[in-house]
Amino acid sequence: MSKITEEIKSRILVLDGAMGTMLQRHNFSEEDFRGTQFKDFQHPLKGNNDLLSITQPEAVKEVHRQYFAAGADIAETNTFSSTTIGMADYHLQDFVYELNYQSAKIAREVANEFTDKPRFVAGAIGPTNRTASMSPEVNNPGFRAVTFDELRLAYKQQTEALIDGGVDVLLVETIFDTLNAKAALFAIEEVKEERNIDIPIMVSGTITDASGRTLSGQTVEAFLISISHIELLSIGFNCALGADQLKPYLKRLSRNTSLNISAHPNAGLPNAFGQYDQTPQEMQVLIKEYLQDNLVNIIGGCCGTTPEHIRLISEVASEFKTRKLEMV
Repeated sequence: MSKITEEIKSRILVLDGAMGTMLQRHNFSEEDFRGTQFKDFQHPLKGNNDLLSITQPEAVKEVHRQYFAAGADIAETNTFSSTTIGMADYHLQDFVYELNYQSAKIAREVANEFTDKPRFVAGAIGPTNRTASMSPEVNNPGFRAVTFDELRLAYKQQTEALIDGGVDVLLVETIFDTLNAKAALFAIEEVKEERNIDIPIMVSGTITDASGRTLSGQTVEAFLISISHIELLSIGFNCALGADQLKPYLKRLSRNTSLNISAHPNAGLPNAFGQYDQTPQEMQVLIKEYLQDNLVNIIGGCCGTTPEHIRLISEVASEFKTRKLEMV
């Protein structure tokens, strides 16, 4: 049994906050994104935050360091878009292994700096910018921009590199299309079988609006059932909604599963400029309600959250016992 599987039995674990929010504070230029390795690369690279693990590793390390110092137990690797599919926009498909390996290695190194309690690294596996369930062409509903096998292969490459880099757990997150997630989970199972290893898996979906469904139309219960064939460390939700808006869906999830539940909501809803205004204190009050209602085993932050958000979340999480797992 893995260390994180043991640790989650005794206390609520705290996931880190937003990587992008922190990196954007640097206002990196095109030259900064390129670094020396990509100085003469023929395509624009500004905005590719995952690339900073190679070209600005100290900046990424410092983000991890700040979140761990704030009390986070789990750091997500800077690999949300690090698949061949996600990197195609930047023509960086050939660098996917390096992106994932270096991101995992960086997070592992920083985690090892903290010895006061166990610290873990979660390999972040994002949804890609293509969907296997829906057509991007309104006049051609049968068209698909990606196939299941294309997703499976891309996720397999990412998974192998993350494991080689030293992650403790794999986090398939921000799932808006469960068919994409199934491709990721299939790929992870392939790697586990080929390498004869067992690594915990976290799954986190995204409820996109007040309809209470994912973008591909699944309810909380349908989402849960459609991935119930895989042995998971946890299931939960992240992104799209703030803590207040997400709470009803966590309640529904809690009633229907005996798995650990995770949540890392945004710092409220974005304002007219796409910024997140919810203060750490405001978010702490909302997260405390999760804990009082015994809803979660893992809690953290998504878009707009900072180390100060995580510090206050960590403080309040330490006051409560972890959610008991009961058969449903």
